[in-house]
Amino acid sequence: MRLSKIIIILFSFVFISNADSLSAAGGEAYKNLKPGFSFEGPFGKFDRESLKRGYQVYSEVCASCHGMKQLSFRNLSQPGGPEFSIDKVKEIAAEYFIMDGADEYGDPVERARIPSDRFQSPFDSKDAAKAANNGAYPPDLSLITKARSDGTNYIYSLLSGYEETMPDNITIDDALSYNPWFPGNAIAMAQPLYDEMVEYTDGTEATISQMSYDVANFLTWAAEPSMEERKSLGIIVMGFLIIFLILMFFSVRRLFEDVH
Repeated sequence: MRLSKIIIILFSFVFISNADSLSAAGGEAYKNLKPGFSFEGPFGKFDRESLKRGYQVYSEVCASCHGMKQLSFRNLSQPGGPEFSIDKVKEIAAEYFIMDGADEYGDPVERARIPSDRFQSPFDSKDAAKAANNGAYPPDLSLITKARSDGTNYIYSLLSGYEETMPDNITIDDALSYNPWFPGNAIAMAQPLYDEMVEYTDGTEATISQMSYDVANFLTWAAEPSMEERKSLGIIVMGFLIIFLILMFFSVRRLFEDVH
């Protein structure tokens, strides 16, 4: 009986799902939208095509203000991610330039980036970033989905949740935008996504909802590129522990079967 309880507890740790994330905005609680991501659950995996589309949204829209300093271009080709070809990654990296070393006269030398280089920051400094964004600092997106509980669904809700009209009991500064999923309702980032503003290379219709889904998917992978490997290892470990517990149960039972 004890063995059964232990096994049930172990499985509950593996298969338990994240609780709905509740946040406070304008004094009221709200729930994150949950579109359903393929990586959710213990056996979930990233949708490769969605990751590629998510990178496209990031590079064409988000990268103008937000950096991803923890990510290298070569990560885009690693297993478990967008899995771009090596040649494609080299092509992507070569679109950006970096000052690297100096020539014989001591002048800085500019070169195209290579796969081992990290993603390029859109601004030279934090002050420059603030100056270009009305005093607001655009956060780095490398770990943005880890910044809060239920981060992936929060990012999706935020990006797809801009509204033009506000409730009568809410007033915000004209320089800010209304978004009921942002704490306080007022966000410095203007609505970044509009229908068809990106032309997906695979022909997928670029609605606000689709782009929000894809970029949230991509940012989740960026925050944890080894998620699939971790899940596989976790399942193997849990399987080993269950088998070990069963063997221990029968071993102890046999050892003490003559004890009264």
